[in-house]
Amino acid sequence: MKGKTVMRGTADRIRHVVSFEIIALSLITPLGAWVFGVPMFDMGAIGAGAALIAASWNYVFNLGFDHALARLRGSVRKTLGLRVVHALLFEAGLVLVLVPFVAWYLGVGLVEAFLMDLALTVFFLVYAFAFNWAYDALFPLPEARHPAIAGQR
Repeated sequence: MKGKTVMRGTADRIRHVVSFEIIALSLITPLGAWVFGVPMFDMGAIGAGAALIAASWNYVFNLGFDHALARLRGSVRKTLGLRVVHALLFEAGLVLVLVPFVAWYLGVGLVEAFLMDLALTVFFLVYAFAFNWAYDALFPLPEARHPAIAGQR
């Protein structure tokens, strides 16, 4: 008999999204202003808009990804390979939404916005991988409450 799949609750998912975005925004605003030669205010506005979009996408994507893992594998625990796939799929979806936003806000073409977003995507791929690994270590999933599992401790 299979044990119940343990997944993160809503409060934990909200803590994850909010902490992810606050840390990212505090890093990317000054760094992006410096690298792209964009005024700090504009980089902050882009960062804040992108954070709102990304926070929504983060919640929806992670919930869907975990449900897919639970259905396909019976567990939401991620191997190194699954973490790489997770980060790549998350960023690919986000690029599709953010490029038009950046182009509109800065008044630049889609190609220039895409190149800016590509640079940010590389940053966020590394950041998302490291953040999610650290988050899972700091806030591990509770153990499944299953008699067979409890007896193995």
